[in-house]
Amino acid sequence: MEVIVMAGQLILGLSILVGLHEWGHMAAAKLFGMRVEKFYIGFPPKIFSLQRGETEYGIGAIPLGGFVKISGMIDESMDTAAMSSEPQPWEFRSKPAWQRLIVMLGGIIVNVIVGIFIFVVLAYNEGEQILPSTELNKYGIVASPLAEEIGLKTGDKIVKVNGKPYNDFRDIIGPEVLMGSNSSYTIDRNGEEIQIDIPNNMIEQLADLDEKGTFILPRAPFKIGELAPGSNAEKAGIKVDDRIIGINGAPIRYFDELQAELKKLKGKQTTVVVQRGAEQKSLPVEVTPEGTIGFGSQTLLNFTTVEYTLPQAISAGTADAFGVVYNNIKGFGKIFRGEVSASKALSGPIGIARMFGGVWDWGKFWRLTGLLSMVLAFMNALPIPALDGGHAVILSYEIISGRKPSDAFLENAQKVGMVLLLGLMAFAIFNDVWKVIF
Repeated sequence: MEVIVMAGQLILGLSILVGLHEWGHMAAAKLFGMRVEKFYIGFPPKIFSLQRGETEYGIGAIPLGGFVKISGMIDESMDTAAMSSEPQPWEFRSKPAWQRLIVMLGGIIVNVIVGIFIFVVLAYNEGEQILPSTELNKYGIVASPLAEEIGLKTGDKIVKVNGKPYNDFRDIIGPEVLMGSNSSYTIDRNGEEIQIDIPNNMIEQLADLDEKGTFILPRAPFKIGELAPGSNAEKAGIKVDDRIIGINGAPIRYFDELQAELKKLKGKQTTVVVQRGAEQKSLPVEVTPEGTIGFGSQTLLNFTTVEYTLPQAISAGTADAFGVVYNNIKGFGKIFRGEVSASKALSGPIGIARMFGGVWDWGKFWRLTGLLSMVLAFMNALPIPALDGGHAVILSYEIISGRKPSDAFLENAQKVGMVLLLGLMAFAIFNDVWKVIF
């Protein structure tokens, strides 16, 4: 079921973004009087289509892209037969270069607008939930095995990032820190300040260990937030708002301590001590083979919600959207400098689906869709033949020089670009499968 939910979210998100991207091309083309022959979401074989005026609208069976076919344009269809005839007034090739440039940038522009819109709406509706550094440092952090490898320990209190105080927990796990060069934490460990250097290839290590969400977590006291129906916790008599203070004779204060004890007791019967108001109860409970008893925890840390006015949401959402582009540029820089391998940094459809997760969460869905919209805009803007950015470079040359490249050059550039893109797609899919298997 989780696989179906992942695939469903990926297909829906990509269909929305690709549909809007291709609509941007089509709308610009129609604005300048160009004939749009086809508008498709998904690649052939065709599932469904209908004719409206001069344009055939359809859905393809492969839901990982889409296309528009504009008369008189050399595109991924490589239909060059009509290019030998005299240009017609409604064709792409007969229009001024500046109009053709706007058509090629139409998809990118729409994706940027969509990405900003999604982030602005999320900022306005949800505000921003932060965990202040003062609250985080009441109990310190939970260090994952990877965090321990670089020198961190559970219970450490992070007091500075790159030598400066910080405001929010996300400041210590943000891309500007984990993707930066020569980043560091200053920690308080039992009253002693220690500097922990963050390796320049940290992002690669996180991707390799699949620990992007658990590299560092806030250490927190907790209570029972919800019980899974029919779970061992429910059968044992544990109730919502109970606080587990002991298990198998070991005192429990933090959720990470409970998780560690449950791992030791997989598949065994044990005794849990809960605090219920002023009363303590000892309850027998069976631990599952996975090391759980079936409840959701509720942190007792005090998060702060910052609510935005519309102008503030526009500012914050726009900054979040363009932050995605900035992080992608930094990521490519690390790949080109050899600090991160492409196989660890790049993800294909399987990797993206795993980002959505196996539970349908609309907030997370729209946040990832907004992120993907900005990534799609950035990737399409790259100056690679067959991508919008490649077309834009050629058209910019034509505008500046006043000389139009030959059709033969455009055809060959398109072929080279298609080979590069198909190779990159094959690499990404193979890389995803390799990560899953190994």
